Amino acid sequence: MTSSIPRLQVLDGWRGISILCVLAAHLLPMGPKVLQLNAMFGLLGMSLFFTLSGFLITSFLLKNPTTLDFLVRRFFRIIPLAWLYLLIALAIAGASSDTWLAHYFFYANLPPKHLVSLTDHIWSLCLEMQFYVGIALLYAVFGVRSLLAIPLIAVLFTMLRVMDGVYASSISYYRIDEILAGCTLALIYHRRLDPRLLIWMKKIPQGLLLILLLVSCHEQGGAMNYLRPYLAALLIGSTIVHPTRAIAPWLNNRVLVYLAAVSYALYVIHPLLAGTWLGSGDVIVKYLKRPLLFMVLFALAHLSTFYYEHWWMANGKSLIKKLKLKAA
Repeated sequence: MTSSIPRLQVLDGWRGISILCVLAAHLLPMGPKVLQLNAMFGLLGMSLFFTLSGFLITSFLLKNPTTLDFLVRRFFRIIPLAWLYLLIALAIAGASSDTWLAHYFFYANLPPKHLVSLTDHIWSLCLEMQFYVGIALLYAVFGVRSLLAIPLIAVLFTMLRVMDGVYASSISYYRIDEILAGCTLALIYHRRLDPRLLIWMKKIPQGLLLILLLVSCHEQGGAMNYLRPYLAALLIGSTIVHPTRAIAPWLNNRVLVYLAAVSYALYVIHPLLAGTWLGSGDVIVKYLKRPLLFMVLFALAHLSTFYYEHWWMANGKSLIKKLKLKAA
């Protein structure tokens, strides 16, 4: 998908950081429990991920592809690994038919939730898939100009969070504003909104934005949590428009680029490994096994990314070409 827009290297860096934050939050002790740093890093990682997703999806749609092109690319990217993982995880859990259906059609995060212990993290894929279908329908019915309504929609969902007092949630309507903030960033970057917004973004100190974002990811940050989607978008946007200032140069390195490449597989697979012998034992034994768990996790993620997922994505592109030829 990203080949359709100019390559922005800092985005790979942010994606690499986002998966590091999530893995650390789920698999490592990030400090005394009283500090709630694991929860903070989990929110930080997902906020960065959703912002990147919204930015890239909107950038892609602004190039005026067909809705079918967009959906085929997204579905062939997400579904094969997700469904394979769910096949294993739900079988182990002995899930009911309703639970299987909710997972395979990506609404398991909506009330009443159908998530099980090995699929708690799948809420984010449910949100992503719901977003893909929603924005595809918006785009198909009303055209590219309809994307200009996204900033208002984002604010309305944030106001819903404010009214219900929800700092963070796995339910779509309490979390979608993080993706929509990334969409809004794309509209600003591609000059579809007031160009003064882009000029203003260039002036904000990246260090200050990072500190504010960290505060907004912590429960003790209080009402700052409502600003998390927009702070993440501003921080990523600042590094896009100023790739040589402050934080941005640190994002351009090979390790983060590789982590970005395998990030989807790392995210999908890691809870299953943590539920095996690799993640068992008391606290000391469990963490002594962590290096081995990470080795196996990265090996499986590499194989999945460059062989299994690559094969599906290549077939998705071939299908798009065939459909275009038929349409012509």
